[in-house]
Amino acid sequence: MEKINELIQKELNQRIESVISVGGGCIGSSYKIITKKEKYFLKRYYQKGGSICEARGLEEIRNTNKINTPEVVWFDDNYLLLKYIEQGSFKKSFWELFGNQLAQLHKVTNENFGFSQNNFIGSTPQNNLPPNNNWKTFYWQNRILYQIKLAERNNLSTAELINLINRVEKNLDKIIPDKCKPSLIHGDLWSGNFLCDNSGNPVLIDPAVSYSHREAELGMTMLFGGFDDYFYSAYNETFPLEKSWRERNDFYKLYHILNHLNLFGLGYYSHAVEILKKYA
Repeated sequence: MEKINELIQKELNQRIESVISVGGGCIGSSYKIITKKEKYFLKRYYQKGGSICEARGLEEIRNTNKINTPEVVWFDDNYLLLKYIEQGSFKKSFWELFGNQLAQLHKVTNENFGFSQNNFIGSTPQNNLPPNNNWKTFYWQNRILYQIKLAERNNLSTAELINLINRVEKNLDKIIPDKCKPSLIHGDLWSGNFLCDNSGNPVLIDPAVSYSHREAELGMTMLFGGFDDYFYSAYNETFPLEKSWRERNDFYKLYHILNHLNLFGLGYYSHAVEILKKYA
């Protein structure tokens, strides 16, 4: 850390007074950096380039002025330095504001599905290229089949899984609506990837951004039980969803279940099979 501390001090033109480890996860380690003037949040990535991907994702969201993210101060191939976010308490007004602001973010569109670069979903590479104007093709090839190929390489695939994948592929036209517009999504939106700041505002962190069907975002929010009901009500009031959106919810969870299968092993296999059987 001595070398990186020197680099940060030079970049900030501020003397670092203390460095406090705040843990991390499967993607790296994190530190609270305190200077005389300000507090910062430093992330060290295990995968080279992960810091660049996150910095660009945060900036893509921040530049919309629709919802807050931590301000990117500096980054290189392995480190990302952010302004520190002081956290506050969750209230009803937070969930309503969060639903509204996420809906506003999803109104930001692009010509194609994908993103300007590949990035990561957790520690797994996320394939955003090449861009595609057909969501069915993009989601199936760049999301589902990409994870299936990883599962094969990780010896986690079975004949049962491949048979179900082939059956579901034949039903894609029945599952996914014809007219899906690319929306800017966070991409990995669960309870661990947002904060409430000390003013009660939502703050998105740890994105896996892409321009995707916005229902895919909502699928991820429901993977571990879902958010507060006020969140979904406010979202739907701001940017109404199709009445059939919940019918596709598990289908969009599938990408993340397969990713968890590849990251954490066979404990997620039966859930993946259950979802595939539903749409086969």
